[in-house]
Amino acid sequence: MASIRFQGVSKRFGDTLALDDVSFEVRDNAFFCLFGPPLSGKSTILKIILGLETPDSGAVYIDNRPVVGISPAKRNVAMVFQNLALFPHMTALQNVRFPPVERGIAEDIIRARVDAVTEKLHMTHILHKPPSQLSGGERQRVAIARALVRDPVAYLMDDPISALDARLREETRVELKRIQRELGHTLVYVTHDQEEAMSVSDQMAILDHGKIAQIGAPHDLYDHPASTYVAGMLGAPAINLLPAQGAVLHTGRDLPAATQTLGIRPEDLRVSRGGAAQVTAIEPMGATTILTVQAGGSALKSALRGQPDYTLGEQVGLSVDPARLHLFDRTGAAIAA
Repeated sequence: MASIRFQGVSKRFGDTLALDDVSFEVRDNAFFCLFGPPLSGKSTILKIILGLETPDSGAVYIDNRPVVGISPAKRNVAMVFQNLALFPHMTALQNVRFPPVERGIAEDIIRARVDAVTEKLHMTHILHKPPSQLSGGERQRVAIARALVRDPVAYLMDDPISALDARLREETRVELKRIQRELGHTLVYVTHDQEEAMSVSDQMAILDHGKIAQIGAPHDLYDHPASTYVAGMLGAPAINLLPAQGAVLHTGRDLPAATQTLGIRPEDLRVSRGGAAQVTAIEPMGATTILTVQAGGSALKSALRGQPDYTLGEQVGLSVDPARLHLFDRTGAAIAA
């Protein structure tokens, strides 16, 4: 069990600045997500924690101990990579058992850990198979199990469930969250899936070209984004961003003079019969229906409950609860209400 802290960490690969003066802290026992688009710096952070990469500047602490220059073996963190790195000549069971066996853990403890983890990950029926006979999703479960049977100070996972089908991915992320709470270990988790990041994490950091754009609890980042970038990274459908001047909707409030852009979550955009906007697309999703509405020069999305009977081409009015508006200045930074 350990906290992890980055202090002013920068890392460059040739002409590419992968991390730019990054500082953050992962609390002990936290489920912490690193979220962002490809090449934003997520995996580089994991590799620096593990010791596979060395920062060009800055300091890294695990359990308040500086670890730059300390070998990966002495850091005692467990990693699940995207490429899984399973031993092809071993069965799934032998792969899972490998870390505690190598560390000389007593056989009864190994057996108990392996039984508990493999049952939780629904993989007892594949333990006799080598990796070549497993599907991509099954191999990922083996890699996750291999990390979980260790007793490290922290777990690191790099997009570990991306190969699973949608239903199993949902089940596995719930299981990972439960297992992390039961084990009481720090877990740093990289994902490019915003729904996954928001559903499992206690705290998450959103990265933008090697910088931390914002860090906090998922609901705080969703409700109080620090910028248009953060606002656009969270939510499906994505937040509506439109010019503050000439917006074809009723806001019900006076806007600060610096306001350049309005942000409205689709679930907060109200639609009513009759008005200056026009319905241009209807997407029934079961519990919700997504309307695309053309308002002036902006195509806005509204998420409505159920299956309302709007029709293509229908004229509608738009409004929003003033308290649910997000305001941004010309740089894209949020303006305090």
